[in-house]
Amino acid sequence: MSKQGSAQGWIVVAAGTAINLALGALYAWSMFKEPLTKAPYGLSNAQTAIPYSVACMVFALMMVPAGRLQDRIGPRIVALVGGVLVGIGFFVASLAGSMPQHALPLLIGGFGVLAGSGIGLGYAAASPPAIKWFPPQKKGLIVGIVVGGFGLASVYVAPLTEWLIKSYDVAFAFRALAFLFFATIVVFSLLLRNPPAGHVPAVKAGSPSAVVADLSPSEVLRTGSFYLVWLLFFVGGGAGLMVISFVKTYAKDAGIPIAGFVFVALLAVGNAGGRIISGVLSDKIGRTRTMLVVFGVQAVTLVLFSSVSGSIAFALGSMVIGFCYGSCLSVFPSITADYYGLRNLGMNYGIVFTSWGVGALVMAPIAGAVKDATGSYSAAFYLAAGMLVLGALLTFVIKPPARAKERALEAKPAA
Repeated sequence: MSKQGSAQGWIVVAAGTAINLALGALYAWSMFKEPLTKAPYGLSNAQTAIPYSVACMVFALMMVPAGRLQDRIGPRIVALVGGVLVGIGFFVASLAGSMPQHALPLLIGGFGVLAGSGIGLGYAAASPPAIKWFPPQKKGLIVGIVVGGFGLASVYVAPLTEWLIKSYDVAFAFRALAFLFFATIVVFSLLLRNPPAGHVPAVKAGSPSAVVADLSPSEVLRTGSFYLVWLLFFVGGGAGLMVISFVKTYAKDAGIPIAGFVFVALLAVGNAGGRIISGVLSDKIGRTRTMLVVFGVQAVTLVLFSSVSGSIAFALGSMVIGFCYGSCLSVFPSITADYYGLRNLGMNYGIVFTSWGVGALVMAPIAGAVKDATGSYSAAFYLAAGMLVLGALLTFVIKPPARAKERALEAKPAA
């Protein structure tokens, strides 16, 4: 790979990371929930959860068509449109205060549908072009850096949103964030580009070439490995999402003194660190071994976490949970590229990513149901740990589909 090509690749990585830092708009919602229960909005606690749930679902579903568009027309336009939709979505949400009788539909349509769609478009366009500039032995590192931006976003999004609401009001906060996210995503989308045709990144001597067949989405769906990859992502991501959804409430119920912003920062640092460190680790020891380590560590942490009573232990446990959850967001884009090639990576990963959407949709309610049934979150910790043990065992079963040459030889008639 030429020095010019290397420099351009790192520009794309920086742009993708910056876009994901802005797409962390999703994390702003936690700061809006309480103010939306007061006048003039007057929403119930249950109602304030709906726009966020819709945003997560739309985000996950949009990854499939967004990935397809990214593969066909390139990442720049897809990310740019995503930035426009995020900006419009937050602006629409800002109108809820002036029309309180329509507050919930405006918040669902603005934050949930429009901003959720924009986040899906931007997220789908950020990583694939960055991966294509670099050799296979750096795939995990590059993905980890780019998606690490999304994980780290809550470090600034949460306090900024809280400050805007307290200093001004909810409507102003929505409008200010609309402009910030719109401008950031649109500007950095202009720096995204795929490498030129025929670009072949240098492979380090002694490293596996990792050349695989470029499978189409329909071919991916016909492989047995896809369903195992999907299930593993659901297990790892779903277990993490389930625990993250209630761990702050668990700390409050257990009487563990920890400030809200400290909790958010701990999860964010662990989340971002997991994406980068596990990305690098997966380059060194392989994707499935990394998953085995991550699932095992998280399962043990959750079992121990159910009896935590001290602030320091809770803080460390929170970081580990965030780390393991973030690791999944790094390892699974890489394994998708490893198994199914780069040409259709956008849509192929979009299909894999639906497992995250299903996890976001069903796992948090399961945790709530367990709490209602047992009066404690302990059973939810054990349920998540059991899922992770199952995932760890499945890492011994999963294997990549046949390589392109192997498939060609199998299809060739015998002489």
